[in-house]
Amino acid sequence: MRMKRAWVIGFLALTAALCGCGKRQEEPENTLLYEDEIEDSDDYIVVGFAQVGSESDWRLANTQSFRDTFREDKGYYLLFEDGQQKQENQIKAIRNFILQEVDYIILDPIVETGWDAVLQEAKAAGIPVILSDRLVEVEDESLYTCWVGSDFEEEGQIAGRWLKAYLAEHGREEEEIRIVTLQGTLDSSAQIGRTVGFDKILRQQENWIMLDRGSGDFTLTKGREVMESFLDLYDDIDVVVCENDNMAFGAIQAIREAGKTCGPGGDMIMISIDGTRAALEAMADGELHMVMECNPLLGPMVEEIIKKLERGEEVDRVQYVEEQYFDASMDLERIMETRTY
Repeated sequence: MRMKRAWVIGFLALTAALCGCGKRQEEPENTLLYEDEIEDSDDYIVVGFAQVGSESDWRLANTQSFRDTFREDKGYYLLFEDGQQKQENQIKAIRNFILQEVDYIILDPIVETGWDAVLQEAKAAGIPVILSDRLVEVEDESLYTCWVGSDFEEEGQIAGRWLKAYLAEHGREEEEIRIVTLQGTLDSSAQIGRTVGFDKILRQQENWIMLDRGSGDFTLTKGREVMESFLDLYDDIDVVVCENDNMAFGAIQAIREAGKTCGPGGDMIMISIDGTRAALEAMADGELHMVMECNPLLGPMVEEIIKKLERGEEVDRVQYVEEQYFDASMDLERIMETRTY
C-alpha cells in the first residue's frame, strides 16, 4: 500500500520524540522531512533500508549511494537504519519497517543465517524484500524478491589468479609462498565468498602455504591487531591477503611498526579487496600490489528493480554489479580521476 507522506512524518516524529534520548551518537540519522517542506497530498514510495553499519570506507560509499538514489525529489522516502554490526539491530529495524507499512525493504544482512522468521513477517505483510551486497540462507527463498551485489567468490579467484601471474612474472612460480589472510566478518557473504574463491586457486598451487587466517571484522583496528599477531607468530610471510581495504590499511600499519616493508619492492606482497580511492592512493604510494574492486554503488541497480516491480514486471533473482581489478602497473592517477568513491 502506497503511504502518504504526512502519515509517515507523523509516525516518525512520534518515534523520535519517544526514542530520541536513547539514540547512539555514531548512528547515521534517518532522512527526515517536515510537513512544511512537502505537499501532504503527494504519494511517494517509502523504502526501508537496514544497513550493516559504518565499519569501512566501502560501507560509507554504499550508504551514500542509496541516499543519493532514493531522494524525495525523485519520489522516494528513505528510512535508514544502521545495524552497527549487530543482527538483532537489523531484525528490529525490519520489524519497525513492517509496522510502518513501508513499500519496500532493502536488507544488507550482517550474517547469512537467522532471517527466516523476520522475513516471513515481511512476506505476510506483502512487503517485497530486496537483498543488497550480502546474501541470506533461508529455507524458503521466496522470502526475498532478489539479490543485488558482487560475485564475492569470483573476487577471491581473481585475486588468486593475479597472484599466480605476478609470481610467474617475477620468476617465483617455483618458490614456497607463505600466505596469511585477514578475513572479514565471519559468516558474512563477503567473507565466505572471498575465502572460498581464493582457496580454489590456492589448492591448485602445491607450493602455496596458507599459514594462518584471522577475522579483522572488516575494520582497520581489528585488521591491525590480526596482522600484529601474524607477525609475532611467523618470521617469513610472503603474501598478505586482505578481504577489504580497511583491514589492509591496518595491516600496513602493523607491518611498518614491526620494521618490515610491504608493496612493490618490499618484504610482502599486499592484496586487498574493495577498490576505494584510499586503496588506490595507497597503491600509488607503493604500499599495495593489487586491489580487487567491490563496487559499492548499488543504489541505482536497486532503484531499477523497484521501478520494474512498480510496473508489475518480473526481475532477475540474482544481479551482479560490474567490477574490475587494479594493480601497481596501471595508470593510477588517471583511474583515480574517474573514481566516485
